[in-house]
Amino acid sequence: MFEPTIWRFGRTAQPWREMQRLQNEVNRLFSGASQAVGQDYPPINIWMGQDDLIVTAEIPGVKVENIDISVIGDRLTLNGYREIISLKEGESYHRQERNYGPFSRTLQLPFNVNATKVDAKYDKGILTITLPRAEEDKPKKIAIKSE
Repeated sequence: MFEPTIWRFGRTAQPWREMQRLQNEVNRLFSGASQAVGQDYPPINIWMGQDDLIVTAEIPGVKVENIDISVIGDRLTLNGYREIISLKEGESYHRQERNYGPFSRTLQLPFNVNATKVDAKYDKGILTITLPRAEEDKPKKIAIKSE
């Protein structure tokens, strides 16, 4: 009488193929969302010299007064806040990848830092922090005595 393989609009029922198509559509829909998960913000680079570290962080669109840097021992903490961009009447986002709101990132450094001599500069969205090594943490040359 009724064939179970006939589906509406004349297509044949292939439930596994339809489930695969639905899975592909869901994966495509959420493919961009999964990339941001697990990424630390802001992105940083660290260079190490004999007596200091240089840390650069990309934080475009953040005002200097919304950035807080603190150093305790061998830990650098960078806190900040990116303000919300207000859209004009009738405007809407076509694509929004840059987040807004508070952010925080703490880094463990390879040595203790002299917190009183830390220098920070902010230019064109790049924060550059120079962290001098603490005197007591610098390697000391040991003289060898012979008898």
